Amino acid sequence: MIWPYLPQFAAGLKLTLLVSLGSFLIAMLVAILAVPLIMSGPKLVRMFLGGYVQIVRGVPELLVIFMVFYGGTVVLSTISGSYFEVDALSAGIAALAAVAFAYLLEILRAALISIPAGQREAGQVLGLKRHQVFSRIIFPQMLMRALPGIGNQWLISLKESALVSVVGLEELMRHSVIAAGATREPMVFYLLAALIYVAITGISTFLLRQAELRLSSGKQS
Repeated sequence: MIWPYLPQFAAGLKLTLLVSLGSFLIAMLVAILAVPLIMSGPKLVRMFLGGYVQIVRGVPELLVIFMVFYGGTVVLSTISGSYFEVDALSAGIAALAAVAFAYLLEILRAALISIPAGQREAGQVLGLKRHQVFSRIIFPQMLMRALPGIGNQWLISLKESALVSVVGLEELMRHSVIAAGATREPMVFYLLAALIYVAITGISTFLLRQAELRLSSGKQS
């Protein structure tokens, strides 16, 4: 009974990983670029980023997806003067990236605060420029201290990818719902989906642990 649906599950898994990885990597990159700004940028920038974090963390992820998908369609249609529908995949990735960014920014900010200020001063005494101090001294330590939180946010992004089905994307969870309805064997397909999620989580946890060990050994050496 399962075998005819395996190709659909494979396609759903591919889309789940695309949405999860795409949104997480975008959020991580933007958070790395934004964390110096929220710490020591212009006051207006710090206020904007702080307000953004508070608002996004207080809004359900599902609502963010709806706002990006339908709101984006309205905005682009208004600008172009004709109906323009936002691509569901782009909207899903953008919405989840917007949510993950808010949490990752706070994770990186907390890690940055935990680094003693004396290390920045020592780098400046050695003649390093401000960006060199950040890239060579501060950033590696910030990443190591933030890695557990980053890993946790990745797992959250993975699970949140199931929400993009509301805008028409057929990811892993959506395919399990379709198969369960067609065969009237819900537990079989829901259990299969659960096992796949657990497998991805296990692999992710292992890789994150290896990254922690490598960063720790690099610091000790």
